[in-house]
Amino acid sequence: MRTTTGVTVTGMTCDHCVRAVHSELSRIDGVVDVAVDLGSGHVDITSEGPLDPGAIEAAVDEAGYEVAP
Repeated sequence: MRTTTGVTVTGMTCDHCVRAVHSELSRIDGVVDVAVDLGSGHVDITSEGPLDPGAIEAAVDEAGYEVAP
């Protein structure tokens, strides 16, 4: 069953930021799609099942950004 998880990422200012976040989140096992909205910072992550919030935060951190609380 596919699941969509929404998070807000802070610090993104350009298309390069969007690509970096998209790339890192896409590497999480089970992720099938990532949609990043630069204007709002909202990111929808579609996966084959529930994702570990720690894995999402680690991927966003690896890209150089933070998940908003």
